[in-house]
Amino acid sequence: MRFLCMTLALLLAQMAQADMVVATQTIRATSIIPAKAVALRDGTTPGVHSNLSEVIGFEARTTIYAGRPVRLADVGTPALIERNQIVVVTFVTHGLTIRAEGRSLSRAGVGERARVMNLSSRNTVSGTVMPDGSVSVSN
Repeated sequence: MRFLCMTLALLLAQMAQADMVVATQTIRATSIIPAKAVALRDGTTPGVHSNLSEVIGFEARTTIYAGRPVRLADVGTPALIERNQIVVVTFVTHGLTIRAEGRSLSRAGVGERARVMNLSSRNTVSGTVMPDGSVSVSN
């Protein structure tokens, strides 16, 4: 019984020593998060970042106020395409490649999904943003 109590006390102590990322200054939405704007603080809050490398260099999706924990949904990859930007839409299937111009309907970073309106047909498609700034649509 004593061993069980000691083990439980150690587990609770480790949980209390967990770190979370907190903003040290207000970070505006769409800005890249610098190292000086975040720090580690003791605390356990579900749904927040616990490592500085998960936040530094990424883009703030919403305004993060000083002293507040940085939630998982608050940061993402830096946007490569902006809303209303003209982008190349690529569709590849069975050796056939079709390229068309489209207008981005949202901001998105590399690897994220973006909705794009084909300028010729006015149809809306969803695709993945590629490193070159084009949007790849798969069937």
